[in-house]
Amino acid sequence: MINRICTFYFTGTDTTKRVVQSIANEVAERLNVKEIFDYNFTTPASREETPEFKEGDLVIAGVPTIAGRVPNLLLPYLKKINGNGALGVAIGLYGNRNIDDCLVELRDLMSSGGINVIAGGAFVGEHSFSQILAKNRPDNKDMEIVSEFSKKIAEKIEREDFSNPEMVGEVPYRPYYTPRDRHGKGIDIRKVKPKTDMEKCIDCKLCAELCPMGAIDFDDVSKVPGICMKCCACIKKCPTDAKFFDDEGYLYHAHELEDLYERRAEPVYFV
Repeated sequence: MINRICTFYFTGTDTTKRVVQSIANEVAERLNVKEIFDYNFTTPASREETPEFKEGDLVIAGVPTIAGRVPNLLLPYLKKINGNGALGVAIGLYGNRNIDDCLVELRDLMSSGGINVIAGGAFVGEHSFSQILAKNRPDNKDMEIVSEFSKKIAEKIEREDFSNPEMVGEVPYRPYYTPRDRHGKGIDIRKVKPKTDMEKCIDCKLCAELCPMGAIDFDDVSKVPGICMKCCACIKKCPTDAKFFDDEGYLYHAHELEDLYERRAEPVYFV
């Protein structure tokens, strides 16, 4: 019996949040569960604590795919999951290229933390690097599949089937995806950081408040002394479009992604 639905997610630009919360709300309605516990661990402050789950909980956990894997900067936190026998659903969002091994890696992190993962899904969201690649996704068609998936999760729980389905991905996990130019030469964007157009900036501090790594200087938002994970929350949520990247390698990679993956990738789920 499910007593509580729990969401547990990282969401730079809110696509993961939208999918995870939608699943939680629909499963709760179908199973007549009144309590929904929402935990968004996107900001550094939220990762200072780890929620404790328990038997009777259904944990809907979600992360974005970065370089084909669970973001490596989140691994120390996700290795602290306290599942205590809860049931779980693993959700990976990717920007139209490929889910690669993100979903199975998240499943394994949840399982290692004591969560019995009974379902998983790979969904598509607008790519963090682009406003073209998977633009405005998840869209209505995607959300119809989210609803279909939610129904199947509820039905599985109702028949007390707590089995672990196979999911797309490889174990052992493949190395993190490396951007390359058309000559096969690697493009290293790990140290690339966003810039600020100070003529557009209104110093609202939103970028510093939103940054999942706490990398942006609150007193001078043009400075990024910390690590940038390229989630692009600061760029996509800036009210005046003052944030941008100008690194040649980064821009080349972003354009390559747009050229190579313009097709519509479709969500897949496993129950």
